[in-house]
Amino acid sequence: MTTIPSTPRERIATQCVCCGNMQLQASPAILMPFVAHRVFGWRPVVIDASWGLNTIANGHAYSICNSLYCGVCDFLFLDMRFSDAELSRLYQDYRGPDYVELRELYEPGYRERNRLLLADIPYLDQIENFIAPHIAPNPAILDWGGDTGKNTPFKSKNKCLHIYDISQKPTIAGAKSVSAQETLASAYDLIVCSEVLEHVPYPCDILQAICLRMDKSSTLYLEVPHEPVMQEDKNTRLKNKKHWHEHINFFSISSMEKLLDQCTLNIINSQSTAIKTDNENFKILQIIAKLK
Repeated sequence: MTTIPSTPRERIATQCVCCGNMQLQASPAILMPFVAHRVFGWRPVVIDASWGLNTIANGHAYSICNSLYCGVCDFLFLDMRFSDAELSRLYQDYRGPDYVELRELYEPGYRERNRLLLADIPYLDQIENFIAPHIAPNPAILDWGGDTGKNTPFKSKNKCLHIYDISQKPTIAGAKSVSAQETLASAYDLIVCSEVLEHVPYPCDILQAICLRMDKSSTLYLEVPHEPVMQEDKNTRLKNKKHWHEHINFFSISSMEKLLDQCTLNIINSQSTAIKTDNENFKILQIIAKLK
């Protein structure tokens, strides 16, 4: 299986990373200070008269970037495409003490929000109900990017549960942490990739790696946020997206269809699902896919 030939691995994207379209719309935005600091070591600065910049107005300076929009597949994304080393810096000790301390500095109140994020998700039954019609009972499961496995569907109703995650955190009871190489030696009925593709520079690379772990009988469950701006009118999305954080890809069903088609996957079922918890209401895009 090859990579998408029309989509080079660019530092600053000039093509859509879902469909390869080169006719993109752009709008100025900023990279949020926490991400700029953690990834690049860039800090916001205050420009005043002591700088001696005669043609630059005084004021706060932040890291600039562009929001890009593909009208062909309805995909909104950050023009910066992070390298492996930069992603590693961003997600090292993810939601651990150093991460939380720096993020609290730039985003007061994050520490409490992080405490809520670390809890088990309360809507796992909704996810399982969406997947269940497409798999047999007690599947062999691989959760790609599954953290500890605490939020893996069917975590207590499976033949085996393997977790592949770069964090290499200790897994829950009944799950086994595996390397990418080890996953090639197993056969999986269900592969889960949840809340991953919105973080990575080239989602097709993840999907193509997953395809190597599938056969015709395997089912792939994908989940990404259905971001609020993507629920707005298409004509307002680009101009309303003025900042970027950890989520560097904002998907629609259309962009997911284009992406999966490029990666030799067929969508069997898809939906935008409203989630209500004690703390917030939001939507997720859910996809069931199989190899072509």
